[in-house]
Amino acid sequence: QVQVVESGGGLVQAGGSLRVSCAASGRTFSSYAMGWFRQAPGKEREFVAAINWSGGNTYYADSVKGRFTISRDNAKNTMYLQMNSLKPEDTAIYYCAADHDLRVLTTRSLFRHMEVWGQGTQVTVSS
Repeated sequence: QVQVVESGGGLVQAGGSLRVSCAASGRTFSSYAMGWFRQAPGKEREFVAAINWSGGNTYYADSVKGRFTISRDNAKNTMYLQMNSLKPEDTAIYYCAADHDLRVLTTRSLFRHMEVWGQGTQVTVSS
């Protein structure tokens, strides 16, 4: 099973950009579908984006579609989330997640079965 560590969070002004990364350990990274989730204070953890094992298919929450881009580099065992046109409501802890089954990443009722979660990285967008 892989382990994942997020990095790249920080403070940015509204309208700005930020890229967060998720580095995975282990030699089986390419066998996992990967995703990003976020949790704001007082709210449930929510889906942000997901990507299949090859990077050929991506999925986004409506709230970030057109502003965020998920990608992965299997040679570097790393996944990315490029966030543009950031809004204060994007403020949250962003978590990296991994599962062999893409459906676990994209189906709310299956989130609790996620194989791997990261510790999260804080993203704060000031107005």
